Amino acid sequence: MALDFIAGCVGGFAGIAVGHPLDTIKVRLQSQDPKNPRYSGTWNCFTEIVKKESFGGLFKGILSPLYGQVFINTIVFGIHGNTLKWLNDNSIRSQFIAGAVAGGVQSIVCSPVELVKIRFQMQGEGVQLLSTVKDQRFVYKSFLECLMKIYKYENGFRGVFRGLNLTIWREVPSFGVYFSSYEYLCRKTNAYDNNTVSIPKLFLSGGIAGILCWVCVYPLDVIKTRQQMDGMGKTSYKGIIDCAKQSYYKEGSSVFFRGLNASMIRAFPVNAATLTTVTIFLNCFKKSE
Repeated sequence: MALDFIAGCVGGFAGIAVGHPLDTIKVRLQSQDPKNPRYSGTWNCFTEIVKKESFGGLFKGILSPLYGQVFINTIVFGIHGNTLKWLNDNSIRSQFIAGAVAGGVQSIVCSPVELVKIRFQMQGEGVQLLSTVKDQRFVYKSFLECLMKIYKYENGFRGVFRGLNLTIWREVPSFGVYFSSYEYLCRKTNAYDNNTVSIPKLFLSGGIAGILCWVCVYPLDVIKTRQQMDGMGKTSYKGIIDCAKQSYYKEGSSVFFRGLNASMIRAFPVNAATLTTVTIFLNCFKKSE
């Protein structure tokens, strides 16, 4: 039981190290002002951040997912593994159910962690909204300070858990697809069995699974990012539906796929690294038993 939790933690750190810069680009693209966009695309966003904020700008907010990943990935892989044991079945259907359960449970931790991450990622010269905010309530120096200021100035726990509903709606189907597609691809490619493990096949299966889980829920992620940014200097949306409506009327349907390129580029290596690390970790311990 404990191995699933430990494996998730190790795999999570591997994924963060690989993918955080592209996550920063994704967030910047999702939340830029449509009337006066700062970036023309993924590559332009990358070069502008490096030019104005150095390479360190790409890693803004990384401490938030690093802190949270200890909990998030232990929850995800621990709940997933133990749900499969409870179901006493390793079918693709059970993989989806176990993944969905894990995604729903971890959302409670994931939502505030992503809120802090997004707030830090948006603190930069490249984002108009924050370049004009002088109020120190919206300037953060640490993970804990950010949480405390959100709690104090943004309606207590309602502020801290801003975007929780959307996080749950995103994570339940996303993790169901994530685990079931990974298992399906591993079986089809014979990526592992009791005697051998093929790292290239694991990497390919994990990368494709990561892309699939993002494609199916990406519009929800765009709305979640906008909601979690809302309140920094001004409040633009009354709720989830209002956020979606305003975004659509002002920017068209393409707004729900803004930053998708960066997400897809990021999804492959991040999830390939995470799932490959977890699988190898668990396989090594199973062999030693």
